Amino acid sequence: MGSRSPSCSVQGTRPHHAQNVIRLRHHLSEKVSRPYAPTFADLSSRASAIQKQLMETGEVTTGLKRQKRSPGKTGLLLGGHMSIAGGVHRALERGHDLGCTAIQIFTKNATRWKAGSLTPDEVSLFKKERQRTGILVVAHDSYLINLASPDPELLEKSVAAFRDEMERAEQLEIPFLVMHPGAHKGRGEGEGIRSVTRAFNRLLKETTGFQVHIVVENTAGQGTALGHSFEQLSRMIADTVEPERMGICLDTCHAFAAGYDVRDQMGYTGAMEEFDCLVGLDRLKVLHLNDCKKGLGSRVDRHEHIGRGMIGLECFHLIMNDSRLGKVPKFLETPKYLGGRDMDPVNLELLRGMVGATRGRIKRVRE
Repeated sequence: MGSRSPSCSVQGTRPHHAQNVIRLRHHLSEKVSRPYAPTFADLSSRASAIQKQLMETGEVTTGLKRQKRSPGKTGLLLGGHMSIAGGVHRALERGHDLGCTAIQIFTKNATRWKAGSLTPDEVSLFKKERQRTGILVVAHDSYLINLASPDPELLEKSVAAFRDEMERAEQLEIPFLVMHPGAHKGRGEGEGIRSVTRAFNRLLKETTGFQVHIVVENTAGQGTALGHSFEQLSRMIADTVEPERMGICLDTCHAFAAGYDVRDQMGYTGAMEEFDCLVGLDRLKVLHLNDCKKGLGSRVDRHEHIGRGMIGLECFHLIMNDSRLGKVPKFLETPKYLGGRDMDPVNLELLRGMVGATRGRIKRVRE
């Protein structure tokens, strides 16, 4: 299960009770002196100016040209989920145009069970474009897959579909495949988790030698969805046959909706320490950066633009400046448009501007 904090004392905690998180040790982040570092007020004003420019002209030029650097030069792995319309290689072109150093993609239509095989030309074009842009690529599986299903036919269909997802990712030499574990549909949490683990073990055995990692994403806990607590995530991967091929993706919107209050330093520190105790920070392979439309513990999965939802800016500032997460790729899954305009440039610019920013007065981003 990887390294654990020697002071871990949160076994059995329920993350949707804020008091359990607050009991954890509160570590103050190391303050690094940086000349002319912007404050949150500066960032908020900057974001408002970008949004105004976007609404008036349909274009955003502020800072984007300056941010187009290779991952090796900046060290920041940041991007969004890019469309593969026109071919998987086109996602890299779109990401490069936005100054992304990492992107997330579907390798096929996410709303369909089956897809045509990737052709040698498609694979070659993708690899050439990735080499040209220097962008790290992470894949996400189909939303139809449910490895916790009590229906034997649907479960078998889900396992086969996920195996296909793994094969496609392996063909494209994508290191991480993010997935939602599924919903138990009334059979109970324990049996649902055991079903997911059994499916993982079968898939790992059937893909021996593959380099791609299965990366389990936390969920908001809507309905009977599994994976809404760090304890559940830990249980899913604890007994897998190749634990070194397993990882976790943390989604900020999902965590907040599931009850993790990460809006300020104390809540964020507590939640991250609980994750380290129960799962291990070495397991954290991917981050999804999304604000949340609904309230704390709502169990409703509704993503919002950065700083415009119920989480606010401070959580994202803490993530962007957490040295432990420096090598973890971070992706937007925020709504693509607002008022008919592309919002990826706005959200990416805001996140980039948080790196090295001093903590000051926090203001929500408004139109």
